[in-house]
Amino acid sequence: MRRQPRRAWLGVALMAALGGCVVGPSFVRPPPPLVDHYTRAPLPEETAAAGGAQRFVTGASVQSRWWTLLGSPKLDEMEDAAIKANPNLAAAKAALRQAHETYVAQRAALFPAVEFAASATRAKNSVTIAPPLNSNAEIYSLYTAQLNVSYVVDVFGGERRSVESAAATAEAQAYETDVVYLTLTANVASAALQLASLNDQTEATRRLIEADRAILRIMESQRARGEASDADVVAARATLEQAEQLAPTLRKQVDLQFDLLAGLLGRAPSAGPAERLSMTDFTLPRDLPVSLPATLVRQRPDVRAAEANVHAASALVGVALAARLPSITLAGSAGGASENIASLLSDSNTLWSIAGSVGQTVFDAGALRHKQRAAEAGLDQAMALYRAAVLTGLQNTADTLQAIVDDAETAKHADASAGATAESLRIARAQFAQGQSSVLPALNAEGADSLTRIAMIQALTARYTDTVALYQALGGGWRPAD
Repeated sequence: MRRQPRRAWLGVALMAALGGCVVGPSFVRPPPPLVDHYTRAPLPEETAAAGGAQRFVTGASVQSRWWTLLGSPKLDEMEDAAIKANPNLAAAKAALRQAHETYVAQRAALFPAVEFAASATRAKNSVTIAPPLNSNAEIYSLYTAQLNVSYVVDVFGGERRSVESAAATAEAQAYETDVVYLTLTANVASAALQLASLNDQTEATRRLIEADRAILRIMESQRARGEASDADVVAARATLEQAEQLAPTLRKQVDLQFDLLAGLLGRAPSAGPAERLSMTDFTLPRDLPVSLPATLVRQRPDVRAAEANVHAASALVGVALAARLPSITLAGSAGGASENIASLLSDSNTLWSIAGSVGQTVFDAGALRHKQRAAEAGLDQAMALYRAAVLTGLQNTADTLQAIVDDAETAKHADASAGATAESLRIARAQFAQGQSSVLPALNAEGADSLTRIAMIQALTARYTDTVALYQALGGGWRPAD
């Protein structure tokens, strides 16, 4: 009698050995892009020097905390606060934990399921019914305890492909979390820069309005003395009103940007950053890393997420294919039943069973075949989305690199214009101080100087935001330890 369970367990070992077969395509990492540069024209060794020349360093790595290169302790504090309190990042981390636990739960299918069951019964039988016990007692107690083991033999690897898909899905969610992290840190830096720029533009506009008001007062005074016409006064008033129109728009933009920054930090608008930001709080990094395209696809989390989705879709093809093949299930149980707990596991009261079953779908109107085709179409879709992600990464990087070069040229001309108006203002003030001209030319020069200062602030802000965009395009710094 003891040879029978031994032979059965030998059959189990044989089935487990057969479980080494895995149907379906095995995942192969897509090859890197063949290009070795981003832009059509070669990049210059360094950009124009307005606001600080920047040099492109091919193959340089990106720091994980890249925003510290902007040299602003205020920004560093805001980035740390956003990473701790931003709800979108917290949601992404929770989704990552969920995906991981789903993978671990799916992995349990590779192991046998073991269940312990026990029961206790006190009953009285009718004399009409045959007694269930050998003792023929009408009133009896019955105690049972049983250990049940079931195992689906993964002969064709369907379960292993399911686990593989779940693991790849969890990996994709990890990279999606990195996407949220990268987007958040880039948005905080961009919002802080925009707020600083708007603050500086507001101050320059205030100076412009003060100059235009002074001009209007002078023109009104000259008209009263007969030295200026009504047309001169109207023109001065129109110029002032045009400048006054800038102030409300800037205040609105400042408020909106402040509220945006507060939301990124995980705070209500009323609890936004207390310190006033200015462009003088930032420093333009001298060296800019330029990763090679083959390295870029390993650094950008959105590309890595797309690659992991290809892996998951590939494994699902194997799951669908295994579902069309026979399934084998083994089950066994051992335990005892007795009128007394003390004799529950005595030799005469023990019980056991071993069973096996084989199942094969004979007719399902083509459902399994079409499910396999659907899985194959899903793999084709994932591959296409991966290629799209790679092209997006290359495009983002190319656009940003070109913007850095072009905006540096724009800043160069804005700087030259600002220098010219500043020199004009210096001369006008000197002539007025020496009595060689009235105050009007000096005030006009001051207004022109304020306008060019606003243009220079905007041009410089573009250079900073381009730099932030480059770090984002490059993946924000590779963090293998994370």
